[in-house]
Amino acid sequence: MSEPLWTPSPERVQRAHLTRFAAQVAAQHSVDLPRYDALYDWSIANPSHFWRAVWDYTGVVHSAPPHAICEPREAPHATWFRGARLNFAENLLRFRDDRIALVQASEDGQVTRLSYAELYAAVASAAAWLRAAGVGPGDRVAGFVPNRAEPVILMLATASIGATWSSCSPDFGFKGVMDRFGQIRPTVLLTADGYRYGGKQHDSLARVREVCAAIPSIERVVVIPVLSDAPDLSELPRPAIWPSVVATLASELVFAQLPFDHPLYILYSSGTTGVPKCIVHGAGGTLLQHAKELVLHTDLEREDVLFYFTTCGWMMWNWLVSGLFAGSTVVLYDGSPAFPSSDVLWAMAEREGVTVFGTSPKFLTVCKKDGRSPREDHQLRVRAVLSTGAPLTDEGFEWVRDHVGDVQLASISGGTDIISCFMLGCPTEPVYAGEIQRRGLGMAVQAWDDAGKPVVGQKGELVCVAPFPSMPVGFWADPDGQKYHRAYFADLPGVWRHGDYIELSERGGVIVYGRSDATLNPGGVRIGTAEIYRQVEELDEVVDSVVVGQQVAGDTRVVLFVVLRAGLTLSDELANRIKRRVREHTTPRHVPELILQAPDVPRTISGKKMELAVTRVLQGETVTNQDAMANPEALQFYASVALPG
Repeated sequence: MSEPLWTPSPERVQRAHLTRFAAQVAAQHSVDLPRYDALYDWSIANPSHFWRAVWDYTGVVHSAPPHAICEPREAPHATWFRGARLNFAENLLRFRDDRIALVQASEDGQVTRLSYAELYAAVASAAAWLRAAGVGPGDRVAGFVPNRAEPVILMLATASIGATWSSCSPDFGFKGVMDRFGQIRPTVLLTADGYRYGGKQHDSLARVREVCAAIPSIERVVVIPVLSDAPDLSELPRPAIWPSVVATLASELVFAQLPFDHPLYILYSSGTTGVPKCIVHGAGGTLLQHAKELVLHTDLEREDVLFYFTTCGWMMWNWLVSGLFAGSTVVLYDGSPAFPSSDVLWAMAEREGVTVFGTSPKFLTVCKKDGRSPREDHQLRVRAVLSTGAPLTDEGFEWVRDHVGDVQLASISGGTDIISCFMLGCPTEPVYAGEIQRRGLGMAVQAWDDAGKPVVGQKGELVCVAPFPSMPVGFWADPDGQKYHRAYFADLPGVWRHGDYIELSERGGVIVYGRSDATLNPGGVRIGTAEIYRQVEELDEVVDSVVVGQQVAGDTRVVLFVVLRAGLTLSDELANRIKRRVREHTTPRHVPELILQAPDVPRTISGKKMELAVTRVLQGETVTNQDAMANPEALQFYASVALPG
């Protein structure tokens, strides 16, 4: 599409943080930065000046300044902000007034609000409790929790004393929890007695008892009463009920002053192809990257209300919580995004005055197919819609324009590996359907062809050719760094290979075609799976789909599985319509040779399609680590399918 879907007004451009930041940089360094692209180019050419400018502009709280920004300047060995001392929690709690900091909204309709002053007091009490429990720098505190205020409080308390936080969603099974917490051996475990999802109650304590019996390092368990006011704490090591943790008022919250790369978070890879990698992220790199993305790219102000639908096991939870750095109100939602209907989050957005609404392409597609029109049904204050987790279709962009309003639609993409984004929104530039607006400032992202050359206007491998502060400080239990090196740098020494298949457009946008390890090669031509999904899932009859490649007679056959609306059966007419749409909107090579109806599409707990797992099952292999899946039962269908040879 040549015409933009949305263009910022001159007034919005003028008042944007990006504009003010660019003016400050231009004056300080005597450069001309009239547009975003000039600022981006400068940030890549001058990384030390750029990241120091972000540090200064966003007002990072620190007790000792850095004496070197980046040494050396080659990945993966770069060290950032050497000499700086800071505390992550102190930066997120720099506001301590009566403005609302956290809104906790639940599926059952309950809403809890905490001011910045109340949040600070709760964190101080929780930190005192942790210190009394013997937790100190280097210890791990883990959360097996729904998306509520309590994990935010305990995470900040953990960070304030220099311990390391890790969390996963309570819908993980025993093996999934063990694959994660069993590796890092936490001292304290935060859990809830259960959670609500889709109108049903789910117990957590039975699994927690198993986990505690299997991980002897867990010395204390804190239980949040969600399903019962008096949960059964039997067989838990030295249990405490959450209200007791924050009951003792602490007069002062002492923030440990720590190096820039002090371990803050441990996050996990999906674990669908083996035991998940334990990715350690540093406090300073996480803080600075999130500050850049939230203040400059999302344009957050204190008056904003930031919401992102996420679980505590996805890096978007960490990203969302960092909205406290900007002094905004952060909205947490605990429950299903489609119960009792797909309108529930829009109703919540109206009630809480959400200005930045974060979601996924799948949710937007469900709303579209349900006939939702939030702009007609609600009085919304939303100025920006963020979307991640998968590529968003052109029609998804257009639905937001037509049915949410005159808002910036910022598709964003990055991942757990970097706890941030490679490409994301730009509030001073237009939005075009199907494109992420821009590469992130300071992120030297390129698309490389098969010969290892950067290309524009062509599909290629997403690489980052220069280091950045939010690169992992390492993997857990990887003392020589070999696992870390193999994960990102083994194929292209010194260059981060992310595993996505992208195209940089002539106007500076980015199109994502899916995971590069899931690309198809019919006739030797690489095809991103997202190119097919974009077409197939726009058909009203199709609820979901997954596409894989089958090797037949030395070539790749494109095989498509579709999930249809309830009561529908795949007919020859619909199959032909699918093929025709794919052919007309892509190329003949994209057209699936086989189309089969499936009851469900296997997904990770964070909602990503599992093409590789489907391929393996179709080949007669076993996916052993199914606790990392949201719906492991979905694989049973694919195991029963015998594709013609």
